[in-house]
Amino acid sequence: MDTRTPVRQIRKVWKSIPTMEGAGVRLNRVFGFHQVPQLDPFLLLDCFHSDNRDDYVKGFPWHPHRGIETITYVLDGDVEHQDSLGNKGVIRPGDVQWMTAGSGIIHQEMPQGSPKGRMWGFQLWANLPRREKMMDPRYREVTATQIPAVKTAEGATVRIICGTLGDVQGPVREIVTDPEYLDVSLPAGKSFSHAVKPGYTVFAYVVEGEGYFDPGRNPFEREAVGESYFDMKPPCACGEGAVALYEPAGDTVVVTTGKQPVRFLLVSGKPLKEPVAWYGPIVMNTQEELKTAFDEFHAGTFIKHGAEAR
Repeated sequence: MDTRTPVRQIRKVWKSIPTMEGAGVRLNRVFGFHQVPQLDPFLLLDCFHSDNRDDYVKGFPWHPHRGIETITYVLDGDVEHQDSLGNKGVIRPGDVQWMTAGSGIIHQEMPQGSPKGRMWGFQLWANLPRREKMMDPRYREVTATQIPAVKTAEGATVRIICGTLGDVQGPVREIVTDPEYLDVSLPAGKSFSHAVKPGYTVFAYVVEGEGYFDPGRNPFEREAVGESYFDMKPPCACGEGAVALYEPAGDTVVVTTGKQPVRFLLVSGKPLKEPVAWYGPIVMNTQEELKTAFDEFHAGTFIKHGAEAR
């Protein structure tokens, strides 16, 4: 008997919760420390979305990272950045900054917003495997014009940041956790299906609108995040701010819409299945490695070069 389950089912769904980070930036935490290791290799996803400059203008002044990659995707507004590699510039609407901290990088991110005061975007943290924790830092800036947008036969429009749709590949490549990062816009009354790799972690985050992320529109487990519950009753439509985590079995994700369109991020990656030792902006495998990182930061020896990091 064929026991395969080609279409992924939803494992859990929850809603992002408000929090404050940096020097006083109000944002929504989609997932973070308390969800580890459910989303392995992903550690954190934040959404910053406000029309009030006071919510974001204090930004994220100089701070270190080690052992991870940070991926910033801006939909509206500008973000100024600088880092210890000498990179300096502005991330504008539609742009992506893919930063591999590796052995260590110190940077700052200062949201400026749009002329109308809006700031809207996301930051995703992806873990690095033990063998690559101390790799040389790497910085990639991808402009909006470099990100292909593909329209599917079903009517979806997909911006491919990382990964492949049909014969079109996104500009960010050669990432150790083999991630895929798609920005999908699906009109009302349509469907979107996409092949994913068996065993990979897959989640969808609803940016706008409402969609059905389970092909059967069935009830599924809800999860408490802080004191916030996202109580789902059939039919199980997920609205703005919700994240749907898929079961590991299956090789296809199917999303449908009813009377409303939906825009969502679809992200997948290869689980590392390694210990996680995490404190603030540094993620290693052991507490000893964490202590070393912070000791080096305070001693001024945090930044490594080539063989020095190994």
